[in-house]
Amino acid sequence: MSHDAQHTVSTGSLPGRDLVEAVLDEAYERFRDLDEGEVIEGVPALADVEPDLFGVALVESSGAEHTRGDARHRFSIQSISKAFVYALVCQEIGHDAVLERVGVDNTGVPFDSVLAIEHNEGHPMNPMVNAGAIAATGLVPGDTRAERWDFVLRGLSRFAGRDLELDEAVYRSESRENQRNEGLALLLEGHGRLSGDALGVVDTYTRQCALLVDARDLAVMGATLASGGMNPLTGDQVVDPSIARDTVSVLTATGMYERSGEWLFEVGAPAKSGISGGIVMISPGKGAVGAFSPRLDDAGNSVRGRKACAHLSRSLGLDVFASRPPSDAS
Repeated sequence: MSHDAQHTVSTGSLPGRDLVEAVLDEAYERFRDLDEGEVIEGVPALADVEPDLFGVALVESSGAEHTRGDARHRFSIQSISKAFVYALVCQEIGHDAVLERVGVDNTGVPFDSVLAIEHNEGHPMNPMVNAGAIAATGLVPGDTRAERWDFVLRGLSRFAGRDLELDEAVYRSESRENQRNEGLALLLEGHGRLSGDALGVVDTYTRQCALLVDARDLAVMGATLASGGMNPLTGDQVVDPSIARDTVSVLTATGMYERSGEWLFEVGAPAKSGISGGIVMISPGKGAVGAFSPRLDDAGNSVRGRKACAHLSRSLGLDVFASRPPSDAS
């Protein structure tokens, strides 16, 4: 069967609204006072956030919305943007062309490491670490920085179902500390994995990470991938079903960096985190969870967000690996 052939899918459904609301209440109340973890200190514009903010949102593939706490508090999307830019690029130039330039295997090393590039003859291993994400952003169409940025901004806004805005303070702060990402881009360029304006690509990548979202936005964006690429609130077909599938599969293997295996074992749903405290978790055919809390564990994942996602996954059947024995037909 070719990659473009029609696939049969089996996705199940969420329980009724009352149960979803009750479980969301339980997750929020159970973890709202948890004070484990530390706010990121490496980026001054992110370090000043109120550490006790906590919001959770769930958007169903049907379009039903559920929110708790600080679900409308805005923060910069950071690394979560990688998943959606990857989807946009795959939609634009195709599955095979992106796979040739950007791999899909977990590196097993930190997100900003150069080791995976050098050990694989300049080939970035996956689009969820910085080198692979920069390579993916380098595939964005456009003849100028402005055109490439417009493509990214419009695409991520379609995923969110509203016009997203840039956090100028975060963008300026991260631009001043961009030497490592610039080094990664130049290394990729040296290996023939990045064409043209390497520093311009890093600038676009830095901008995409500084877009303002809230937990509800993340849930809408994730629910779009969970719904065959169609935004469940706007009805906009943002990417094809096959591209949504490709993106979710990459998140399954690599979305939580070197902790991806542990996350899947404990939580069982594809997810992506960012250092500002956001997490998006996707359950194909059912919907997605967006969570925000800025206290991070030592892997850079939101502590409250991680625990809330695990609770929702178990209680609402979001775990893509869980199953029950077939009922007795006799």
